[in-house]
Amino acid sequence: MRLVCIFSFLISLLISPQILFSQDTLRSDTTAKKVKIVEDDAVVAMLDSLANLKVFSDGASPHAQKYPAWSNYTETDIPYFSDSVYAARIAVMNENSPFEYVYNNEVRKFIELYSVRKRKLTARILGLSEVYFPLFEEQLDRFNMPLELKYLAVIESALNPIANSKAGAKGLWQFMYGTGKVYGLKVSSYVDDRYDPYKATIAACEHLQDLYDIYGNWSLALAAYNSGAGNVNKAIRRSGGMKNFWAVQRYLPKETRSYVPAFIAASYVLAYANEHKIYPVDPGILYYEVDTVTVKHPLTFDQLSEMLNIPWDEISFLNPAYKKGVIPATPEVPYKLRLRKKYIGDFINNEAALYAFRTKKSMSEEASLAAIYASYRETQQYTVKKGETMASIAKKFHMSIPELKSLNNIKKNAVKPKQKIFVYVPGSAPKIPDSVLHKQEITAKADSTKTVVEHKDTVKLAASEPEPEVSSPKIHVVKSGESLGLIAGKYNVTVNELISWNNLSSSKVVAGQKIKIQGSSFKQSSSNASSTKTQASKPSKTSPGGTHYFYYTIQTGDNLWDLADQFNVTVAQIKKLNDINNASYLKPGQKIKIPK
Repeated sequence: MRLVCIFSFLISLLISPQILFSQDTLRSDTTAKKVKIVEDDAVVAMLDSLANLKVFSDGASPHAQKYPAWSNYTETDIPYFSDSVYAARIAVMNENSPFEYVYNNEVRKFIELYSVRKRKLTARILGLSEVYFPLFEEQLDRFNMPLELKYLAVIESALNPIANSKAGAKGLWQFMYGTGKVYGLKVSSYVDDRYDPYKATIAACEHLQDLYDIYGNWSLALAAYNSGAGNVNKAIRRSGGMKNFWAVQRYLPKETRSYVPAFIAASYVLAYANEHKIYPVDPGILYYEVDTVTVKHPLTFDQLSEMLNIPWDEISFLNPAYKKGVIPATPEVPYKLRLRKKYIGDFINNEAALYAFRTKKSMSEEASLAAIYASYRETQQYTVKKGETMASIAKKFHMSIPELKSLNNIKKNAVKPKQKIFVYVPGSAPKIPDSVLHKQEITAKADSTKTVVEHKDTVKLAASEPEPEVSSPKIHVVKSGESLGLIAGKYNVTVNELISWNNLSSSKVVAGQKIKIQGSSFKQSSSNASSTKTQASKPSKTSPGGTHYFYYTIQTGDNLWDLADQFNVTVAQIKKLNDINNASYLKPGQKIKIPK
C-alpha cells in the first residue's frame, strides 16, 4: 500500500508541471487574443489602407532631419518605454493643450499599435502629415480651434485621402453622406466633395465647432464626431448626467469607446516619433509644392497626364474629389485643380490646347456632355428595401440602369436589402450650363438638318479658347488675419496670380495693404457679389438681440454652408438667429433670417 502511494506521488510530480505549463499557455493564448481584438478595429483598418497608396516612394521624407538617427539602436531594434515614461510625457502634453490627455491601459494599447506593431504604416502617416497638417493647421487657426484637432484625421482616415469605411464614410475626415450635405459637401456621379481635402477640412471645422458648442468638452465632441450626438446624449443620460468621456465611456457604442484613447495615442506617437525611432516615408509631395488653377471647360486626368507629362497617380492624389478622373467644368461653374507648382506654368500656357487635346483613352463627346449634366443633378441617399431590384429602383426615380450604376460605381446589376445607394432627387432635371445651350442654339440655326450630328460636337465647340472677359480690376484691402491664400479663395484666383498682378516679392501681406484683382478672373466672383447685394438690399429688420437681418426663401438644394458663404456670414450666426438645431430640415419655400 505504501509503495502504491509513493508511486502515485511520483506520477503526480511528473504530471503537474505539464498541467501548470498548459495553464500558462492558456493564459498566454487568452492574453494574446485580447491584444488581437484590436486587429478588427476601424483604426487598424484605416492604417492598413495606407499599404496600397501609390504615391509613396521608398526614400525618407525631405523633412526627415527633424527625426535624427538614434545611436543606441540598430535598425532592427524597437524602443520600448515604461508606463511611468508614457505617463510623464502625456502629462506634459496635457499641460499644454485644451484636451484632456490622460494615460491608461487603453491608451497604451494604441501606443503599441502605432509605435510597434504598425510602425511602418505610422511612418507613412508621418510622411503624409507633411502634405496635410499645414492645411489642417491653417483652417483650425482660421476657426480659432485647437491645432491638436489635426490628429483626429489620423484616427479617422490614417491621412488616406481616398479612405472609405464600411459604413460609407469618405475622405480624410470620414464624412457620411447626410452629415456632409449639412455642411455643404455635394455628391454627384463625377464629383464627391467629401474627398476634397480643402472643402472637407472646412466642413470638419464647422462640424467640430458645432459639437463643442453643445458639450463644452473636446473629448465628448470627438466622441460625437464618431458616433453622432444622439449616442453621446444617451450615454450622458445613462451615466446620470455626467459630461465626461471616461464617465460615459461604457455607455457609448463599442467603436466609440476606443476613439478617444486612440486619439490620445496618435497624438502622443506623432509628437514623440523621434523617441520611438519612427522616420517619415516620403509621400512624393509636400504641401508647399502645390498650387491651384481654375478649370473652365471639361477636362480629364488623361488629357493632363498625356499632354503635360504629369503622372496620373499624382493628379489623382492631389484631386481625389474627381471620382472618375473627369473635371466637369464650365465657364459658369468652374472647378479647382491642384497641381505641383512646377506644372502650373505649363497648364496656363497650354490651357486652350488642353481642352481640345484628344487622348488615347479619350472620352466621347457624349460622355463629356453627360459628365457636365450629371454633376449638376441633385442627389439623395436611398436605402434598398427588401424585394427591390436595380430595375425597380431606376424606374422609381426615373433613371436608367446605366445612370444608377454610374452614380454608385456599381458594376453588377444587383443590389441588396439595406444597401445604401445614391439616386437623383425626383423632379431635379439636369442644370445645363448656359454656354452649352448657346452652342446648341447656334448649331441648330446653322443647319437644322444636322442638329443631331452637330449636337455631338457641342463639347468641342465649348472647349475652344474662351474670349477674354474685360472688366475693371478690383482693389481688395487686406483685413487683419487674412492671408494671400484666403484672398485668392475669395476671388476664385490663385496665389501665384495675385503675386504676379501686384508684383509681390513674397506671399506675405499685412492689414491695410491694397491688393489688385484682375477683371478677367474676378468676373465670376463679382457676379456672386452682385447677387448678394441684391439680396441684402431687401428691407432690413432688427432682432431682439440687436442683430440686423433680412429674410431669405430657401431654394431646392440650399444648405447653410452655401448660404453662409454667399452672404459672407457664418453657419453659427444663421443657426443662432433662426434657432436652428437640425440644419438638415431646411425645406424649399421656408423663410429664414440672414444677418446683415
